[in-house]
Amino acid sequence: MSSENTKPHIVITGIGLVSPIGIGREIFWANLQAGKSGISRVDGYSCTATPGQLAAEVKDFDDSTPRDLFPKKQRKSAKVMCREIQFGAAAAILAVEDAGLDLEAIESERMGVEYGANLMYNDPEDFSVPGKNTTGEFGKFDFKHWGDKGLASMEPLWMLKYLPNMPACHIGIFTDSRGPNNSVTLDEASPGVALTEALNVMERGAADVMIVGGTGTRMHPMKAMHAHLWSNLGFDEQNPAASCKPFDANRNGQVVGESAGCLILETEAHAQARGAKIYGTFLGGGSSCVCSKDGTPNIKQAILNASRAALRRADMDASELGHVNAHGLGDVAGDAIEAEAINELCPGVPVVGLKGYFGNSGAATGFLEVAGSLLALETGNLPGTLNTTHPDETLGLDIVQQQRPVKNKSFLKINYTKLGQASAVVIRGV
Repeated sequence: MSSENTKPHIVITGIGLVSPIGIGREIFWANLQAGKSGISRVDGYSCTATPGQLAAEVKDFDDSTPRDLFPKKQRKSAKVMCREIQFGAAAAILAVEDAGLDLEAIESERMGVEYGANLMYNDPEDFSVPGKNTTGEFGKFDFKHWGDKGLASMEPLWMLKYLPNMPACHIGIFTDSRGPNNSVTLDEASPGVALTEALNVMERGAADVMIVGGTGTRMHPMKAMHAHLWSNLGFDEQNPAASCKPFDANRNGQVVGESAGCLILETEAHAQARGAKIYGTFLGGGSSCVCSKDGTPNIKQAILNASRAALRRADMDASELGHVNAHGLGDVAGDAIEAEAINELCPGVPVVGLKGYFGNSGAATGFLEVAGSLLALETGNLPGTLNTTHPDETLGLDIVQQQRPVKNKSFLKINYTKLGQASAVVIRGV
């Protein structure tokens, strides 16, 4: 194992995005700069259990999109992918292209995959025929006939469409990545954990390139029902597109969404040898889960633990940060807890929250947020926190409301779950 002084520097050389404000880095950034919201009434499902049937939907991704994006040899694979997995694979392909990676020239055993995913749910229609075939004489489901009549009419490869480890599997096949391959299912905390695991792999010398991303949805009909039951969902009846208001005095809940994001990590030496464009340097990451014996989460402490661990690994003090890219759900209690943690960790550091643009999709959103900060640092201007027109003064945060010039290129990205899991990464842009 390498000593601290000889660990390689890890850089970010590719960005791939499938988001409610655009597919691909360029259109994503253009819409982020323009202050465009991806939140609107859902078109893809006949019903969604959210206020006003509202969500952040990827509207320009349809059945033809995988055929356009996937490698020719793997296009048939789309048939055994649910929408989330297709998103994840597409984001990885876009990231590889953005990085300019020549897959034929890279040593396959030195390239790996780390991918975050939510637990995946099937579409209700998948069970319509099997359910009808298992209906008894009184019109009720009869489990004793499931084996011979119901299961027999299921699609043979049904299970493969919904396994959360399949994005990493398909991406490994598409790119011929034969190095370390792992999947992370920690909901919103997945991005920081996946990135930190990839950092560990690369620092111990097990890979030169890692494809690191996440995919997720919370607007799938079954997921949306869970969100309705378990979360406070925001809704602005007068302006639905502005329903997610991070850290705003009038915030009333999060907005669910769907998306995928992917980053290409390389050792600095590998990237320089091939003349790659570098978006930033990954300095450190950390994660934590804190809850009491009865299961009550302590989100503030988890955020502090993860953030401090990331800063230690980056060999930085919190005062050296140029900005914090916050989780910023738009939830009344959640934003207040996160604000307490940020004020204790790095008081006065500017804070930006990006979920007003593309909602909360779970395991993917953190990658979109990291991309937002990296692309902003290229131009030297942070995007505004969309829909935060009346910042909650009781939170004590310096919220970036409009585009703001920034010279300090280092930032902290925070993500957490309602169960008390948190992850954080420290990145320096170029």
